[in-house]
Amino acid sequence: MSRASTVTAAVATVLGATLGGLVLWRALRFQRKRRLLPAQTEPELVEEEQLSAVAGPKTEAVQSLPSPLPPVSTQETPITTPPPVPPVEQLLKVQPVVVSSEEEWEQLWPSLQEELSVYPVLGLDCEWVKTPCVSVKGKAGIVSLLQMASYTGLCALVRLPQFRGAGQSVPNSLMGLLRDPHVLKVGVGCYEDGKRLARDYGLALGCTVDLRYLALRQRRAVLNNGLSLKSLAADLLNIPLDKSLELRCSDWEADQLTSEQMTYAARDAQVSIGIFFHLLGLNATPSPSPDTKTAFSQLSSHCQGLIDVAFRGRGIGGEGEGRGVDWERRRRNRKNTSESSGSGDQQVPDPRKNNRRKPLGMGYSARKSPLYDNCFLYAPDGQPLCTCDKKKAKWYLDKGIGELLSEDPFIVRLKFEPSGRPDSQHDYYLTAKENLCVVCGKTDSYIRKNIVPHEYRRHFPVEMKDHNSHDILLLCTACHAASNVHDGLLKQQLADEHSAPLGCEEGVRLLEDSDRRRVRSAARALISASDGLPDHRREELLSVVRTFFSEDQQEVTTEMLEKAAGLETRIFNESYVPHGLKVVQAYAQRGLRGLMELERRWRQHFLSTMHPRHLHPLWSVNHNHAKFLRKYGEDLPIQIN
Repeated sequence: MSRASTVTAAVATVLGATLGGLVLWRALRFQRKRRLLPAQTEPELVEEEQLSAVAGPKTEAVQSLPSPLPPVSTQETPITTPPPVPPVEQLLKVQPVVVSSEEEWEQLWPSLQEELSVYPVLGLDCEWVKTPCVSVKGKAGIVSLLQMASYTGLCALVRLPQFRGAGQSVPNSLMGLLRDPHVLKVGVGCYEDGKRLARDYGLALGCTVDLRYLALRQRRAVLNNGLSLKSLAADLLNIPLDKSLELRCSDWEADQLTSEQMTYAARDAQVSIGIFFHLLGLNATPSPSPDTKTAFSQLSSHCQGLIDVAFRGRGIGGEGEGRGVDWERRRRNRKNTSESSGSGDQQVPDPRKNNRRKPLGMGYSARKSPLYDNCFLYAPDGQPLCTCDKKKAKWYLDKGIGELLSEDPFIVRLKFEPSGRPDSQHDYYLTAKENLCVVCGKTDSYIRKNIVPHEYRRHFPVEMKDHNSHDILLLCTACHAASNVHDGLLKQQLADEHSAPLGCEEGVRLLEDSDRRRVRSAARALISASDGLPDHRREELLSVVRTFFSEDQQEVTTEMLEKAAGLETRIFNESYVPHGLKVVQAYAQRGLRGLMELERRWRQHFLSTMHPRHLHPLWSVNHNHAKFLRKYGEDLPIQIN
């Protein structure tokens, strides 16, 4: 090889190595940039790759480099702690803002929206002119004022009739807020307030929580004082509310609200949200995240099963605050009456009877004597058999079939061999029991609680319900009411599972015969107000009675009117199957084990929902189940009562 060829080869080798090193260096530099600059845009990366390609093809070493790591953010979003919930006294000091126009709402909305981003919950209430169905201005009793308060006490008093009177529509932001599924609306009767808003203004109110349900669930309400907003405020917050008749029934449609009216209305909403945070235990230490959705999920987790549920109480509202309990039913009754007014089908009371209304709000009646006397029955050989009440123990003495062994404790030994003996001396029925609430330990104002509700237990076979007091416990009135709320949820669940609805047409035992009711109403109207009826109306009612007895009857006698006024209008529904019976029948298809499963489910439900702290240690969800199987076997024929 010539000298020139050797030099040329050497130069080519050096240039090739240099070019290869340059390509390798640029590739490594590119990979490093991708790791350190995650925010680099895609076009820039493409341009970088294009520049690398210009330098020449990648070598094998470059192609074997590992794939780049996922980008890592170098900036962290600061996490802020939400502000604590102010004390209720501070909430009540905030002056309300009256909103009578769209412009006033738009001025308030940003501030309210900012507070909802921290705690997405509103205290809500409504006011209307409280006279019998008619306002002082002669219009239907529509909602006059909508009150909404945030967690700081900022309260909007929205005068809805003013929007309508000025020809303005309700702002979209307000409508969206009312139906927002991620903003809780809490109050007493707020679900029923939503019904009124929908009826009067077409506004949808969603995500409501009745504080009465929440108070019963938390078992912090004193039911002896009622469950009205006034009672809850006094019992839970020690805040008195002015519920005087002059304020409650004042003119909420006046051109200008008085300062007393504004304070009254604002306090209802402010106290509502204060009670909500108190029941959740958030009035001292904040726990929700500042993120709205996260905060909502944390708040709503305390209200599971209570959102958009109408309150069904037992006469424990008080002071007119329980308006939501039966408002919907009263509204339907008024509607049915008005629709039937032209056919003589009104529900006219019997003029021959005392039609004075029974007092409402009777509440719960506590026991006047202890449930457990803790008397003992012994077998002839001295073996303890069970505990019983003193009346039963004395019955054995009075019949001469037992002898008294001790006065304290009261022990009676039988003079005959009992039909059965306990399997163990550690049996539930052999131990003395305290007369106190098994949930909270209260020693007065208690009543009996059927752990398996009577509507199910009554259909059990006699083998499962004879001499069985295990599932009858003592609860104070407050815990009893709270337990009933939880029981209602399980009943609805059983109704859904077994197509055993509560309160539908098929579940009504007696149905109304509309024709006979029309005749009875016509006769009663003729008896009570015959002289005051217009001639054409009187003749119309007489025709109804005349047609019922005989189309050929020319004259309606007093005897016929008396007979028609006392007609029985109810007829038996042949398709009626009680809810409890249908559920028991469904479980009985699996025999004895199926019924034991239903019994166990109710017992576990009581433990899971009420968390009793004073329950007897021998009380068990499987009580007597092993005994039943051993004594009767799994093939016991089930006879449903």
